Amino acid sequence: MSRHLEVREVLRRITASARRLLGAEYAALGVPDDHGGFAQFVVDGVTDEQWKAIGPLPRQHGVLAAMLHETGPIRLDDVRRAPAFGGWPDAHPELSAFLGMPIVDTDHAEDEPEVLGVIYLANKRGGGGFTDHDEELLRILAAHAALALSNARLYERSRELTLAGERARIAHDLHDAVAQKLFSLRLTAKAAAKLVDRDPARARAELAEVARLAAEAADELRAVVVELRPAALEEDGLSATLASQVQVLDRAHSADIAFAADRVRALPPAQEAALLRVAQEALHNALRHSGAGRVTVTLAGTPARGAVLRVSDNGRGFDPESVRRAGRHLGLASMRDRAAAVGGRLTLDSSPGAGTVVEMEVPGA
Repeated sequence: MSRHLEVREVLRRITASARRLLGAEYAALGVPDDHGGFAQFVVDGVTDEQWKAIGPLPRQHGVLAAMLHETGPIRLDDVRRAPAFGGWPDAHPELSAFLGMPIVDTDHAEDEPEVLGVIYLANKRGGGGFTDHDEELLRILAAHAALALSNARLYERSRELTLAGERARIAHDLHDAVAQKLFSLRLTAKAAAKLVDRDPARARAELAEVARLAAEAADELRAVVVELRPAALEEDGLSATLASQVQVLDRAHSADIAFAADRVRALPPAQEAALLRVAQEALHNALRHSGAGRVTVTLAGTPARGAVLRVSDNGRGFDPESVRRAGRHLGLASMRDRAAAVGGRLTLDSSPGAGTVVEMEVPGA
């Protein structure tokens, strides 16, 4: 359970593990919302066709609701005889023996522990009801599930904050690069219009400047669109995604941009996402700030089943210490944070007139 960082995948793992561990025919896990329903409800032991036939997600009623207000388990020989039982849809499977266990955040700051969700099990295989031993096993599983679910929530929240930061950076780029160029283009076009009659030669020069500024603005916009476009990591993998983005940037910029990959194995999703974002940030810096004529991106596997990303350019370079003192971070702190978050390491090598090399290495899974 703890290997996964996506909340939905963690919920699926918890549900499947509980059903398998206790030998139940059916298992479900509900995460409540604030409106009398479930924000998420995961089932195991029910086919997709059966689930569609059952209908909408259940509301918080009956035995399901009772569990959301308890911090201890509920064990029933026959759920249909429970006072709180409220029935189920026609397509719902028949349930009898029942065991429910809340997933409780014991580290919650308030006096009352927070119920993160509830595991529901029904119909013990081989007949009979759930035992004291089953209940203890499920209690142990729920304690681990609370840690895994809390970690996944923190990861998703961190990712949301990262995305918000990415949007802010792109908005800043649009203002600094595109908006300023368009403003200059507008002034230059006005100047050319006034010069057409009295100084045609200067008017032609101004119009040539208009064409240059328009081309630069178009390049900037294309680059921003590439960064906004969702990367197809899950479908295509890191190498193919990087190759596609480099190809688009190569068409959009005057610099020659190349990509090469060598013996790259599939990596955990978090590592691939971090490598992609660092590559995008390094490319952004090389294309916007370095004046490079050539940028090279390489991705290579390591003997330890990890990977090394390298983005190098032949631009004007810079003194990293001077940049840091001046407060111009060029996204370096963000890149280092991304590397550290997945157990990786990022190094930067640059000096005035000698280009820049950004390298990130991540360990194997």
